[in-house]
Amino acid sequence: MPHHKFQIEDSFLTRRQFLHRCGLGFGALALADLMSQAGLLASEAVPHAPSPLAPKQPMFPARAKRVIHLFANGGPSHVDTFDPKPMLDKYHGKTLPQSFQTEVKTGGAFRSPFTFRKFGQSGIEVSEIFEHVGECIDDICVIRSMYTDVPNHEPAMLLMNCGDPIQVRPSMGSWVTYGLGTENQQLPGYIAMCPGGLPDVGPQNWRSAFLPGAYQGVYLNTQHTNVEKLIEHIRNQYTSLKEQRRQLDLLLEVNERHQRERNQDAQLEARVQSFELAYRMQMEASAAFDISKEPQHIRDMYGNTTYAKQVLIARRLIEGGVRFVQVYTGAVGPWDSHDDLEIEHRRLAKESDKATATLLKDLKQRGLLDETLVIWGGEFGRTPTVELPTGGNSHSPTGRDHNHHGFTMWLAGGGIKGGHVHGATDEFGFQAIENKVHIHDLHATILWLLGFDHEKFTYRYAGRDFRLTDIHGKVVKEILA
Repeated sequence: MPHHKFQIEDSFLTRRQFLHRCGLGFGALALADLMSQAGLLASEAVPHAPSPLAPKQPMFPARAKRVIHLFANGGPSHVDTFDPKPMLDKYHGKTLPQSFQTEVKTGGAFRSPFTFRKFGQSGIEVSEIFEHVGECIDDICVIRSMYTDVPNHEPAMLLMNCGDPIQVRPSMGSWVTYGLGTENQQLPGYIAMCPGGLPDVGPQNWRSAFLPGAYQGVYLNTQHTNVEKLIEHIRNQYTSLKEQRRQLDLLLEVNERHQRERNQDAQLEARVQSFELAYRMQMEASAAFDISKEPQHIRDMYGNTTYAKQVLIARRLIEGGVRFVQVYTGAVGPWDSHDDLEIEHRRLAKESDKATATLLKDLKQRGLLDETLVIWGGEFGRTPTVELPTGGNSHSPTGRDHNHHGFTMWLAGGGIKGGHVHGATDEFGFQAIENKVHIHDLHATILWLLGFDHEKFTYRYAGRDFRLTDIHGKVVKEILA
């Protein structure tokens, strides 16, 4: 009869383990004795480690506790939205001065088809297509001097999301949940919503990379609003929650043993966490994602577009304790207006303007805006010149090409100085020239607002301390309230 407590390892033995224990085990016994005398043996493991998503305190008092990132993927044109350039009217159809020529094939200056007007007490100029957001401008800081490294969607999106355009790095949302955990253990700490499929580079936008798998974003195709379709297999039709819990406890024990024998493999850890999260979400996900539970007047305020429903879900998620929520405008870069810019930008703004403004007003009314950082923008901007027809694009010059030298993003809430414009592009909107803000600077500032020094907020991997901003970045203190 055994005299030790039963362990699941007693029931599993590979041929290699059998040979090791029979023929080579004596050396291991001697080594164990030596290590014990030296005090190098770990104490008996705790059956189940604390949740990696348990709430954590930041390095210093934070201004923001959570983030909603409204990703206008594809690259909206800054000179048609939040950065008016009257000189484009003067030069319309003409060649720009040589110092403003781009390295891509473009035509003459292309004036904005939209009018701008001043909004709020701050008098910040906003395009007519974002008149509802303009009504909230006194709560918004517009950064007109953003710039990034490359004019291609894939690397630019990786840089915006992960801090590196090429290398495998954890996403910003993963870093945030790693540092802060989440306030609701029944829901993921990080959720990415994109209707109709995946955006460019897909899951790499919300990956955890070498961070533990629990911090990876959970993707939802918000083309569906019914919870059963939005989250596949959300309910188990055959087994009760109690019975599932018993099965998961056994599975967890087997998986932990399997994981220990494989040096805590990150993919195995992510798999374990996914089982646990799936079980917990059955109890609370339905309530969080079901916007039918909202009063009708609230749903009417946001609107009935797919984007509006995403934004309303985002508000419900952060209200329910989710730490980081990303809302993509749609798959395959919808703001990528190489042609028909007037039609496409007007359409996309019509779908998102009212809902975005309502989100800010709703958060403010509920007392959540001060602790919620809202970010809007794409991966880059667009040229102030018209894009000439090519074989792969338009048949008439009605759009703009990519522009990484200068573009606009805006932030609101969470310690941001409202009614403020930071930086500027040149008189045509081609490149940032005043108080330039790189993506690394933006990331450093976001982490600062969440209570982290980006230079000290690191994770040890492969013998090196990694961080979201790599070896770059500075906090843009001018935009802090």
